[in-house]
Order: sequence, then C-alpha cells, then structure tokens
Amino acid sequence: MRTSTPNTPLIYGRWRRYGSVAAATGALLFAGLGTAAHAGAATATPTHKVSSKAIAAAVAKAHVTYESACGATPKKGYAACNALRVTAGTTAFQEEQAAKKGARPASVSPKASSATPTGYGPSDLRSAYGLTSAAANNGSGQTVAIVDAYDDPNAEADLATYRSYYGLPACTTANGCFKKVSQTGSTTSLPTADSGWAGEISLDLDMVSAIAPNAHIVLVEAKSSSMANLGTAVNEAVKLGAKFVSNSYGGSESSSDTSYDSSYFNHPGVAITVSAGDEGYGAEYPAASKYVTAVGGTKLSKSSTTRGWTETVWKTSSTEGTGSGCSSYDAKPSWQTDTGCTKRMIADVSAVADPATGVSVYDSYGSDGTGWNTYGGTSASAPIIASVYALAGTPGSSDYPAQYPYADTSALNDVTSGNNGSCSTSYFCTAGSGYDGPTGLGTPQGLNAFTG
Repeated sequence: MRTSTPNTPLIYGRWRRYGSVAAATGALLFAGLGTAAHAGAATATPTHKVSSKAIAAAVAKAHVTYESACGATPKKGYAACNALRVTAGTTAFQEEQAAKKGARPASVSPKASSATPTGYGPSDLRSAYGLTSAAANNGSGQTVAIVDAYDDPNAEADLATYRSYYGLPACTTANGCFKKVSQTGSTTSLPTADSGWAGEISLDLDMVSAIAPNAHIVLVEAKSSSMANLGTAVNEAVKLGAKFVSNSYGGSESSSDTSYDSSYFNHPGVAITVSAGDEGYGAEYPAASKYVTAVGGTKLSKSSTTRGWTETVWKTSSTEGTGSGCSSYDAKPSWQTDTGCTKRMIADVSAVADPATGVSVYDSYGSDGTGWNTYGGTSASAPIIASVYALAGTPGSSDYPAQYPYADTSALNDVTSGNNGSCSTSYFCTAGSGYDGPTGLGTPQGLNAFTG
C-alpha cells in the first residue's frame, strides 16, 4: 500500500475514515471495488453499467471535482484521484473509474434513508452499557471533542434534530454547548464542505449526545484528511480544553507512526480514543499509538439475560469487521500484559459497531441520503467510549487514561465469542475469556473501568 508523508493528503489505502458503515433495515446497496478495501465494503455484486449522466450526478452530489492524472499533485479545490472518502461516500474519480469498469465503486450505503429512526437510540446504548443510573450528571461540566476532516455545514442543525427527537437538552452555539472550529481554532474560516465526511460527523456528534447529553461538544474540522492536518486538529482540541477526544480514522502502519505519536497523541490528562478499524484483522494506526485508547467493535443484541444484552465480535465478512492486531512499530505500554505481542496490542476496549445492530443517526448533508440512517463501524464505538470517559470524570493530569480499564477489568462486559479473521496467535483475532484483540478487555459496564 502507498504511504503518506506528514504534508501530503492521506491516500485511499493508507488512511481511511473508519466506520459510518451505513446499513438499511434489510440489505446493503453497494458492494466493494477499489484500490483498497473501503471501510464497510460489502460482498461483490454483479457488475453493472453506469451512465455518464449518473456519473455526473454522483460527482455533483459528492461536492468535489477530481484531478484526472493519478499521482499528480491535485490542484487547489480538487480531490486527489484516490483520495479518501467516508461513510459510503466516494471520490468523483472512483465513481468514474468504477463506471468505466462496469462495476460499482467501493461503497456501502443504506437502501434508503427513513423518516424515523430504526437503529439503537440513547436509551438503548445507556441500558446496554450500564449507564442509566451510573451517570447522574450526564457529562455536565465536561467537553468532548470530535476530530474530523472537512466541513459539515449542517452539523449543528442535524445535531439539534437528533437531540430533539430523543428528548435530549439542546446543544447549540447560542447556549455555549456546541462549537465548530477549524484545525486552527477559527469559527469562521472553515474547511471545504464534504458530503462524505458529513455523515461521519453526524455519527460522531450523535454518539456523544447519546452517552453524555450534558457535555459540551467541540467539533474540530481538519482542512484535509492528512495525518498532519488531523493531528493538528487533535492538538487544537486539547488546546481548547477538551479532556476527551474521539478519532475515527486510520490506516496501515508505517515507520513514521512513532513520530506522529509524539507530535499529535502524547497528551497526558486527556482521554484520546481511536477506532480500531473496519476491515477485519490487522493492526492499524493511530489505534496502535501507545498513548490512545484503541476501540474495537461488537455486535450488540438484546437478550433475555440479566444484563438484557449480549455481544460478540463484529464480523460481517472477510473484509468487514473490527480491526485488531499486534503493532509492528509502537512500543507496548506498561499496562498491557498480554504475552503474545511484544509491542502495542489493539484493542483496549470495545462497543457496538456492527451495522446490522447499528445506531440511529440523523444527517441531512451526507452522501447516504437525507434523514435517519442506521450506522455502524468502529467510528460509532470510538465516540461512545470517549463519552463514557467523560461520564467517569476528568482524568488525572499526568495520566494516560488508556490504562484505566486495565486496573478494573471486572467493571467490563467480557466478550468471549466471535472472531474478525484468521491469525497465528489465537487471541489476536478471536474472542475469549479475558483480554483479546478484537474486543480488548470488553465493553463498558458502568463507569468504574474508566476512572483513574
């Protein structure tokens, strides 16, 4: 796979936006095709022809134009030919290339958006993770930051729709609860709008609202999906006072990762969560950073158990499921004690991510269609866990909160069944009692595992 340098756009295959894998009640519309597996790509479907008119419509909907020469530096305002898109979104170039091959672009999309929610809402998630009575203040006094690339011009309005539907308190710029800024902290000079990342932004904001409805939310929008810009956005989130920062992007590891660690993710006293990935077994960065909480994904189902819920490893197919694995570059943090991996092991904890048991999200600007959609991916689980940390309270000023769950594993739901692929060391890809790669130490059971 191609790699990126700190000053170049994150390319499709090296870096991906995680999650926001969108599922309709029933079937997925699109299947995978592309230079690398798209987060949430479904099983291939028969090829089909796409008309030039359809291509033009898709390009217009994506709000981007493309640079025709792959490998060339894109002109200002253009997306690189293999630039990252998210949530079922694709670059205009991918639309064109797939059409020429008589196939669908790498994308997963709901069959149709709906007028009312069909996925899990706040009360479901809080019930599943023991948060109904464990979080009396609902995050009051805390600030959770969401880091994304590009601008969602409807972010605040869509957030209002979600919160109003579920009876959550208003979170607006006017009342001081919501703030949207660029990676430099500007509230007026924002990045270019992008419909692919808009659905992702809505997912992130809605999950914070569901878990910590009284917390303030800062949306920090990087000007592009490069590690330099996304990392700068992380630093800006911390500069603005957020003690909880959620990130749902990543890609294959590289020897540059340890330098990214020190530049962007080494923030003692801040709980930084990162999605483990959506393409099944395999270690990815920045989930592999020793300074973050790497978040895996589960399939969450209602049951007749005392808890009322059961969870297994999320695996939809050989190319779609939670990520996990042993890092090739990042050192093992002192609190990780598994013996099969001498370096950093992914993940630490987990939460719902399977789009088949997904969460409801409202989005009016994204590429999945306007209205209510049901989303999954570890892009859902990362902001959920960031928000659980927020409910648990401000981390110690010198702490790396990734270590907290290791100090109280009894306060987690141990996920013991399922796998996300094949591996030579069983626990790297297969759930079992105690620690395993796909689900880490387990999922939240109240707040005790997320306090210092």
